[in-house]
Amino acid sequence: MTVTATRVHGTTAAMGALALGGFGIGTTEFATMGLLPQMAETFQISIPTAGHAISLYALGVVVGAPVIAGLAARLPRKGLLIGLTIALAVGNGLSAIAPSATALMVARFVAGLPHGAYFGIAAVVAAALVPPERRGTAVARLMVGLTVANLVGVPLATAAGQQIGWRTAYLAVAVIAGVTALALSRWLPHMAAPQGAGVGAELRAFRRPQVWFALVTGMVGFGGMFAVYSYISPITTEVAGLPAGAVPWMLAAFGLGMTLGATLGGRFVDRSVTGSVFGSLVAVTGVLALFGLTARVAVAAFGTVLLLGFVAQVLASALQVRLMDASPDAPSLASSSNHSALNIANGAGAWLGGLAIAWGWGYTSTAWVGVGLSLAGLVVAGVSTVVSGGSFRGRVGGVG
Repeated sequence: MTVTATRVHGTTAAMGALALGGFGIGTTEFATMGLLPQMAETFQISIPTAGHAISLYALGVVVGAPVIAGLAARLPRKGLLIGLTIALAVGNGLSAIAPSATALMVARFVAGLPHGAYFGIAAVVAAALVPPERRGTAVARLMVGLTVANLVGVPLATAAGQQIGWRTAYLAVAVIAGVTALALSRWLPHMAAPQGAGVGAELRAFRRPQVWFALVTGMVGFGGMFAVYSYISPITTEVAGLPAGAVPWMLAAFGLGMTLGATLGGRFVDRSVTGSVFGSLVAVTGVLALFGLTARVAVAAFGTVLLLGFVAQVLASALQVRLMDASPDAPSLASSSNHSALNIANGAGAWLGGLAIAWGWGYTSTAWVGVGLSLAGLVVAGVSTVVSGGSFRGRVGGVG
């Protein structure tokens, strides 16, 4: 992969353009959760039925990430990313004008299709813009857009959607996606597809056990965070005893933690990818256990939610780079599949946490479900190291 523009300011602008796309994707993904009542009212359906918009978006991510990354393996990276942002604009534009609930569900599926492929391919591009020893930091900076979306974009989109109408939130994301396409066209240097790239070459990545181990680590270990995050609103009001107005602030605390994890955590990944995977999984386990013990204390709940956002973001960045290292000759499909894995973790964590609540164990039981999932992720990561014979060092720059 050849980069034709390598000046520092050019790299900074390119990284900013890539992060802007992440901001739009993060906003459209999470804003829906706060707008379900308004959607349900518009189409005269129940809130659980409106919630299918979230599930279908996630399904779009799971399906779109491997399919797009595989089929588009031979396309130049710059043009592909611009095309993905245009697809994001179309999906959100269709969401904004959906005339029926069915049309909205279809539009949300379409909007989810470019999500995983964008982040996966953008991670490969971001890593190519910097020296090999700084790839962890580059990938983490790419994710700043997603984390700032949780900190700023989602609360603003939710507020605007509640005051003006939910359609405005999706319209705003469509505009952001269009601006991102222009920014990428202006600042992202040309990058050809890797030599020998193609569907067959990308699929061969899945013959490598370490790719599967990394994906399963994300599916299981990251599910622990989602087991709690999915129910953060009732936990805030019914466990911590805070008013409903405190929920956006709790979400903002999580977003702040993610932003810090993206800006600071990349240094850990630069030092050791595998060490960051293990360290962040251990940290997620500890933070979830602490949350389960202290969630009834409002100040402690805010602090642990912030910490959870931090360590979860470090884990996401570490897994992204580990997948790229495990498949250096075909990184796009493996890297994009990370987001499919994380969306599976989203669904699995929320489902298991919901089961614990339904069984009468209370909202804090979600934290202990999360502890179990993160410990299971640690086991998978440990087995992967044993299977590799300790040769997978996780250093940025290659696979041992």
